[in-house]
Amino acid sequence: MKVETRAIHFSADQKLVVLIQKKLQKLEQFFDRILAAEVVMKLENSGKIKDKVMEIKIKVPGNLIITKEKHKTFEAAIDTSVDALKKQLLKHKARVRKK
Repeated sequence: MKVETRAIHFSADQKLVVLIQKKLQKLEQFFDRILAAEVVMKLENSGKIKDKVMEIKIKVPGNLIITKEKHKTFEAAIDTSVDALKKQLLKHKARVRKK
């Protein structure tokens, strides 16, 4: 799976990019026909604390699976995003097998 990572309004640390790629590679064990993933990270000002927003789009044959999470850290955002994507991929896999 090809993972494209973009950081808006900041430059992402290499450790963060590697962590995102590792977490997304694990999704292939739930659905092996993932074509590509696009990750967009941005900082959002809401009061005194800057929230981290992570949007992940996963391309599978015939569909696009999207999740958007907002947390205090990007590590927490990737964890909840991967959990949500796992559920969506399992639902998509069940629908594909039904057909």
